[in-house]
Amino acid sequence: MATKHDPTSGPRAAMIGSAVDLIRERGVAATSFADVLAHSGAPRGSIYHHFPRGKSQLVEEATQAAADRLGRGVERVLDATDTVGALRALADVWRRGFETSGYRAGCPIVAAALGTEPGARSIAGTTFDTWCSLIATKLTVEGVGSARASSLSVLIVSALEGALVVAQAQGSTTPLDTVVAELELVCRAAVSR
Repeated sequence: MATKHDPTSGPRAAMIGSAVDLIRERGVAATSFADVLAHSGAPRGSIYHHFPRGKSQLVEEATQAAADRLGRGVERVLDATDTVGALRALADVWRRGFETSGYRAGCPIVAAALGTEPGARSIAGTTFDTWCSLIATKLTVEGVGSARASSLSVLIVSALEGALVVAQAQGSTTPLDTVVAELELVCRAAVSR
């Protein structure tokens, strides 16, 4: 049984989880409190109780929750294999996500970055920086110089996120597969120097 002090259950957590799901499918602007309530099953009165600053607070917290979850996933795959293997593993996860959602659900961090809430955009920017830092660290461990690893990490994150947007728009993982194949070549060349 959940208690009101348990941050991982109850109406608040349900609303955050629903907000992430809806933002992935609709974007920030098209996700309303009414949609979040209907999706989460939370009582109507709980919105301003849990999010007194309104929609901007909910979107910020949903973006941070998504960033935390995705960041842990990126760390796990980078810890489990080399950079090229991590790219493949991430592409597999995204491919399954697209196929499961019928290409409706994209990256919640991209949605926040393109959205109307400045706080969520800031969290998205920090998240992209964090992912770049994780990848740069892995590339450095693999023998790539720190300056090159840093620039490659920006290329990798930018190319992957762009590929996700194009794949979603086209309803095909071909753009993602193409970008991952090209990034593999770039990473292998950088590591072998």
